[in-house]
Amino acid sequence: MKEKKIKLYNMAFPIWLLWLIPITWFIILPVNFFIDLLVVVLTMKYLKIKNIKNLVKPAILRIWIFGFIADMIGTVLMIIPCLIQFDYNSQIGMWWYHNLSNAIMYNPFESAYAFIWVTVSLINSAYCIYYFNSKFCLKKVDLSLIQKKKIALSLAVFTAPYAFYLPTAMFF
Repeated sequence: MKEKKIKLYNMAFPIWLLWLIPITWFIILPVNFFIDLLVVVLTMKYLKIKNIKNLVKPAILRIWIFGFIADMIGTVLMIIPCLIQFDYNSQIGMWWYHNLSNAIMYNPFESAYAFIWVTVSLINSAYCIYYFNSKFCLKKVDLSLIQKKKIALSLAVFTAPYAFYLPTAMFF
């Protein structure tokens, strides 16, 4: 029986850093929490909402957790081309490697195809952030539907995983 070898190509930061160096979670988690909190508070101040502390308190933990879930959904979408394998000696295999899988992981600005794929992944995450916040995280907060949607939109715009665009090639 032939043993199937699994090769992991393009294992690079920022997507893989959290798994390769688990200690980074101790930095990422509080920073992400603070950014989410800051965006919610500043948006509420901009909307002239009163009693911000009491409104934010019951929702911020869910906002933070669902933000990570939305980022992971975008990450899964982003790595799909890296999981699809072709014979790298074939024409399509070389094209796929240079224009998608390698470019997505190392420098999405190398290829228009990689840039589009990363952009779609980022937009997907941003949409999930908006959806989760407007439908679940802010559901029990005593605000109008319009205010909830504006806060959810603000979170989607300002906390989307823009690090997807980070050219990880500059770290190697």
